[in-house]
Amino acid sequence: MSSASRLTSRRAFFTGLRGLPDNTPDKQQSNTIRPPWAVKFDESCTACGDCAPACPENIIHIGQDGRPEIDFDKGECTFCGACSDACNEPVFNRTGDTPWQLELSVSNKCFAENGVYCRSCGDVCPEGAIRIIPQLGGRARVLVDNDTCTGCGACIGTCPVTAISIRPATEIPHG
Repeated sequence: MSSASRLTSRRAFFTGLRGLPDNTPDKQQSNTIRPPWAVKFDESCTACGDCAPACPENIIHIGQDGRPEIDFDKGECTFCGACSDACNEPVFNRTGDTPWQLELSVSNKCFAENGVYCRSCGDVCPEGAIRIIPQLGGRARVLVDNDTCTGCGACIGTCPVTAISIRPATEIPHG
């Protein structure tokens, strides 16, 4: 084997990592969205599954770990609290200001960012957290206000090219 065939560029190496299956433990754990208002979830959830059938939007399903997860491809969360009401364990705390801390991002597959007229996500966002700003040359810029976004997921299922993703917010340490 020649040394040229053994060497891999940094770009090729990291591009290959993008192809990791979604069920690898690190990827599954970091992107799993639990029901709203869930606190100390790992310690408190007994995986009874009572919250899933209680959800009127049918967006809660039982994940590979036997615990509830949110699937925004099926619809949006209306924050009705039915999952919390159905749970007999101390998993939920609905006294907080926000039901969860999620971050929304839009990839470069977005039609609007590529010069195709599309306003689907902005039209369905109940909080107006997604704005599509026209730019010179016919393209638009999609701006997400994560401070306004409630993480309801209404925009996920409406995107025709699955350019929108939502994941648990990550804290950035201050140094």
